Amino acid sequence: MKHVAALMLLLGPVALLAQSPHVQPTSSSGGLDPAVILKPLAESWPTYSGDYSGRRYSSLTEINQATVKSVGLAWISRGFVQGSGSTGRGPGTAAASGGGGGGRGGGGPEAALIVAGEGTGDYNGGGPAQIRGSILAVDGILYATSPDNLWAIDARDGTILWQFYWKTRGGTHTGHRGVGMWHSYLFMETHDDYLIKIDARTGKEMWHVEIAPFEQQYFSSMAPVIIGNHVIVGTGNDLDAPGYLQSFDPETGKRQWIFYTVPMNPGDPGVETWPSLDAARHGGGQPWVPGAFDPETNLYIFGTGNPTPAYTPAARGVGVGLFTCSLIAVNVDTGKMAWYYQTSPRDMHDWDSAQTPVLIDAVINGRPRKLVSTAARNGYFFTVDRITGEHIATSKFGTVANWAKGLDDKGRPVLNPEKVATIPGAIVPGSATNWPPPAYSPDTGLFYVPENNQLSIAYLIDPDPRGSMGLGGRQVAGIGNYGNFVTAIDPKTGRIAWRHTLPGGGGPTGMLTTAGGLLFAGDGAGNLVAFDAASGTPLWSARLGNVTNAPQTYMLDGKQHVLVAAGDQLYAFRLN
Repeated sequence: MKHVAALMLLLGPVALLAQSPHVQPTSSSGGLDPAVILKPLAESWPTYSGDYSGRRYSSLTEINQATVKSVGLAWISRGFVQGSGSTGRGPGTAAASGGGGGGRGGGGPEAALIVAGEGTGDYNGGGPAQIRGSILAVDGILYATSPDNLWAIDARDGTILWQFYWKTRGGTHTGHRGVGMWHSYLFMETHDDYLIKIDARTGKEMWHVEIAPFEQQYFSSMAPVIIGNHVIVGTGNDLDAPGYLQSFDPETGKRQWIFYTVPMNPGDPGVETWPSLDAARHGGGQPWVPGAFDPETNLYIFGTGNPTPAYTPAARGVGVGLFTCSLIAVNVDTGKMAWYYQTSPRDMHDWDSAQTPVLIDAVINGRPRKLVSTAARNGYFFTVDRITGEHIATSKFGTVANWAKGLDDKGRPVLNPEKVATIPGAIVPGSATNWPPPAYSPDTGLFYVPENNQLSIAYLIDPDPRGSMGLGGRQVAGIGNYGNFVTAIDPKTGRIAWRHTLPGGGGPTGMLTTAGGLLFAGDGAGNLVAFDAASGTPLWSARLGNVTNAPQTYMLDGKQHVLVAAGDQLYAFRLN
């Protein structure tokens, strides 16, 4: 494999062969039409998964199995510093080979720094950013985030145009998943529980509204999903609080509806699966990763998180705890649930099902079906009918997933009570996957997922019969890693088509697949790799360091680019 980036970095900065002036978003003439997201993913990347399907499949073909060997570095952009310490520039290292042009070096005018927020800044993280979420690519501008920070970046050369810096009140600062866009405006969640509307042209705040009670230790890091005139937002919480999904008006910030993922009132669906209404109201089920949208049914389909308490069952009784660890479909106009499918009934391991689901069209038993698939942290893969929630297929993809006794009549794994935390310890697997997004190619018919396989000993450290709050009461000691893979699954049957073993101890990143027959992913050992999507054979690689987000692609000036982050650096590749 060709380690392109290592070669490029040795070249050092080179003179620009043809410097294009920095483009400004055409959002002054309307920006991103929400209808664009309904179209197959191609030149731009206008929402979290590229389009509403969750497939992360691009129809671009310039970079393909035949040409990928000639892919080189277009530019590197450094200087993504959290907070007001940013240089205000994207001091990219320009590079060129084979006559190709490079990108912007350091220098140039200072970028605008826009400061907002309800806090003092005392709780903000500083230093280099960690870019982990999706990066929007619209009208030649990239929009990248880290907790409390948003940058607009010239997609031609990586120069930072402006930085939005939010002074937080505090909160649990997990990774940030990105922003949503509607016309000329960006929508961003903050870890201190605000939804902010930002002018995409200038980075200036238009308004912010609170979306969760900060004092109850909610934190909000999801990339908002814009569907028509709905801004869909989710939240997180590791204590005993109810999960909920909300929709807000993009013009005014007024809440349109709220959907609770656990029963909140007497007679609510699922209340019988909890020991009491009070237990349900504290039951968790946080939706903190973006879902998928089916325009044919008007259903937004998303995954929910683990129940709380997570590891000690006293407060949860013996029921399955609906609607935690589930796929849920809600009508996007009303917020009413159409169906659900629980992937981890009675979860006792913090194996949420909040991963982005993928919409798939396939023929099952000679009949065309509208499907949705998910690979859950519990090591099991599921496909259900996306109109009705009817079970289609279940399989075990995690090679060390030993926690279930088998499957029930609806294809759901049945918890083995011997595989929960005990005082002497129980050998259990870790999360087979996590929030980094999967991908699906309609060309190969395969679903691609990052797979991790670890075993640990889980000790119960709080034997109090009342149980522990949140994620308390358990201690885990690792035993060893039994392999990390890029795994391809046939969603119609759940059969594994191929696995590619990855080097090193780190797990793979999220996925990108293209009509060029390629699958891009970080390999957990510092490389961006392009695989043959049909066979898993590596075709090209570039050593970057720690790849921190899922690769993406867009077309600009007639050239297909592949974009990926490695901590506080962005790398853009193209054919040279």
